[in-house]
Amino acid sequence: MQSIRHLYKTGHGPSSSHTMAPRSASSVFLQRYPDADGYRVVLYGSLAATGLGHLTDVTIKEAFEGRRLELVMKPDEFLERHPNAMLFEALDTRNNTKGSWRAYSIGGGDIDDDSGMFRRKDIYPLRTMGEILEWCYANGKAIWEYVSEYEDPDIWDYLAEVWKIMQSSIKRGLEKEGTLPGALRLQRKAPSYYVRIMHSKGYIRKRTSVYAYALAVSEENASGNLIVTAPTCGACGVLPAVLYQNKEFYKTPQKRILRALATAGILGNLVKNNASVSGAEVGCQGEVGTACAMASGALAQLYGGSIFQVEYAAEMGLEHHLGLTCDPVAGLVQIPCIERNALAASRAVSHSDFAMLSDGRHLIGFDQVVKTMMQTGQDLPSLYKETSTGGLALFHGLDKEGRL
Repeated sequence: MQSIRHLYKTGHGPSSSHTMAPRSASSVFLQRYPDADGYRVVLYGSLAATGLGHLTDVTIKEAFEGRRLELVMKPDEFLERHPNAMLFEALDTRNNTKGSWRAYSIGGGDIDDDSGMFRRKDIYPLRTMGEILEWCYANGKAIWEYVSEYEDPDIWDYLAEVWKIMQSSIKRGLEKEGTLPGALRLQRKAPSYYVRIMHSKGYIRKRTSVYAYALAVSEENASGNLIVTAPTCGACGVLPAVLYQNKEFYKTPQKRILRALATAGILGNLVKNNASVSGAEVGCQGEVGTACAMASGALAQLYGGSIFQVEYAAEMGLEHHLGLTCDPVAGLVQIPCIERNALAASRAVSHSDFAMLSDGRHLIGFDQVVKTMMQTGQDLPSLYKETSTGGLALFHGLDKEGRL
C-alpha cells in the first residue's frame, strides 16, 4: 500500500474527483504541451454528468486561463477503465490535434492513465487487515505503530499539519452563516446547530456536538474552501468531527489524536487499495462508508480498544453503509452529502461504543466487507453512482444544468 500521505490531501472542495484531480491532470498536460495554440478537454461519464454542479468546468477553465480552450461534456459515454475519464488534446491553429492524453480521476483526488506512470510506490508490505492484525499481534504493536514502522519519521509532522487544517475547517464552518453556492440556495446549518448544542447539557451536548462539527467541515467543502480529503472531499466531515469532539470534551492530547489519524489512514488505505473510494465507481458507500469506518476505528483506539476492537468498529462503519448510493441533487455536494457526513459521524461514535463492549470477536471481518462493498458497487447501475440521473436527484425540480 502507498503512504497515507496520499489519502490525506489538502485542497479545495467540493469534490476530490471532480475538482482536485482534474486540476492536477490539467497541470500535467500543460507541462507537456505548454505552447499549443489551443486545447480541448473532453469529460466522460460521471465526470461530465455532474461536472457543472461539482465545478469541474470552473476548475479546468481556471487551469487553462488565458489559453484557447474547448470543453466538451459526454455524460452518456463511459470509458471502460473508469467512469471518471478525461481526454486532453493540444491543438494547432487549424484545430488539428498535435498531442493527446487520456487520464482518469480514480478517487480521493488521485489521477491515473493507461501507462500506469502515476501509480505510486508501495511502502507497506501488507495489503489486508488480516495480515496487519497478525503483524500487530505477533509484535505486540498497535495499528498506528505499523505506520511508524514503514513511513518516514516526518509522517507525524505531516499528520500534525493535516490535523491543523481539519480544525481550521471546523472553526471557520462554525462561524460562517449564509447560503451555500449553487441553485439549491441551501442555508448553512453548522452555526445554528452549534449554538443550540452548546446550550444543552451533559451527555446530550457531548453526543450531538459531532453534528455541528461535521456540518461545519462539509459546508466549507461545499463552498470550495480548504479541507482535507478523508478519504474524499465529499466525505471530509466525518473523521474531523469525531476527533474534534474528543479534543474539546475529553481534552485528548494531540499526540493521541495523531495516532488515531494514522490508524484511520491505514483503514482508508485498505479500502482504497482493495476496493475504491470513488463515488463514481462504487457509490457513496465507498466515500462516506469508508469515512465512517476510519472514524469508527480511530475512536475505538482513542477509547483504549485493542487492535481487534478497532477492526470490529471499522468493520461496522463500512458494513452498515453497504449499498449507499451517490445521487447528489443538481450534481452538488450538498444533498444528501452534508447531512450524510453528520449522521455518519454520529454512527461512528455508536460503532466504537458497540465494539468496546465486546471482546473484538465477530463473524464478518473488515477484509470481507471491503470485498463486498466493491462487488456491490460494481452491481449498482450507473444512475446511482454520481451521475445525478437516479434516486434523490430525480426529485428536485431543477434541470440538468442545475437551474430552477
